[in-house]
Amino acid sequence: MSAALPTSSREWHLVARPHGWPKAEDFALREAPVTAPAEGRVLVRNKHFSVDPYMRGRMNDVKSYTPPFKLDHPMDGGAVGEVIASNAEGIAVGDHVMHGLGWREYAEVPAKHAVKVDPDLAPLSAYLGVLGMTGMTAYAGLLDVASFKEGDAVFVSGAAGAVGSQVGQMARLKGASRVIGSAGSDEKVRVLVEEYGFDAAFNYKNGPVLDQLRAAAPDGIDVYFDNVGGEHLEAAITTLNVHGRATICGMIAQYNETEPVPGPRNMALIIGKRLRLQGMLVSDHAELQPRFVEEVAGWLASGELKYNETAVEGIENGFDAFLGLLRGENTGKMIVSLA
Repeated sequence: MSAALPTSSREWHLVARPHGWPKAEDFALREAPVTAPAEGRVLVRNKHFSVDPYMRGRMNDVKSYTPPFKLDHPMDGGAVGEVIASNAEGIAVGDHVMHGLGWREYAEVPAKHAVKVDPDLAPLSAYLGVLGMTGMTAYAGLLDVASFKEGDAVFVSGAAGAVGSQVGQMARLKGASRVIGSAGSDEKVRVLVEEYGFDAAFNYKNGPVLDQLRAAAPDGIDVYFDNVGGEHLEAAITTLNVHGRATICGMIAQYNETEPVPGPRNMALIIGKRLRLQGMLVSDHAELQPRFVEEVAGWLASGELKYNETAVEGIENGFDAFLGLLRGENTGKMIVSLA
């Protein structure tokens, strides 16, 4: 055990369920007491926590694949930090761990839910992104769910985000014939082509997605990795070749809509093209974790795989970081860094 623990911790609570776009008054930054860890638990000073699109769905009181956030309770999510007190075997003060109690400065975490990470292998924040859930989502979604094979042409929406940017690079490294991305600004398009090595990219705000996708993929696409839904999904169905596959990972375009969103109008094409559209949750693919870490760590070490982070400093800016993520203000992984 360690001495001289902090007495309080600031943490973000959901205080009202957002209707449409989240508003500042739906959240509150509150103080909570810090206590020594109970048996089998550790106290972690969070260094970084993650904000992710899926968290918007957890703010609604609806049954889903993960329980909704409780009102007037701290929200949670991926975090990484340093152990400052331990009451558990196998984890010592000074160890760094990844865990699921983000959105707060200090977290008392069950040791069985804390994964030790090596800050010498990669920056701590990387374990929330390229070496964490988002990187694993890209890896499993491309290779397992979409059954990617060498020579496939791949289209990624939300391609400058934490998942999409990794999907495109992994496809290239695995021998894709062509990698195409869409993003929401000309600067992000530049990053996709010049930094991440996409063969083509377009700004979906510059014209109809279908027209721009057809121009970028004159021979069609074999794999679509969907982070957006809506117009992008409809365009991909039109552009997919026979026996094409789509991984449906996210639909950020409709997370804040208050009315039902119309589905693609061209779904009859799924029949003649014998398309496969499959939803994915990264938690279904835990068996890939060792292979993922080994392969991605190698790509990072060689410089073949690049990643960006958008870091917002200070817990008091946690809500602003989340809202910025929903607005597409990030390039790569959005994290909140704590002093």
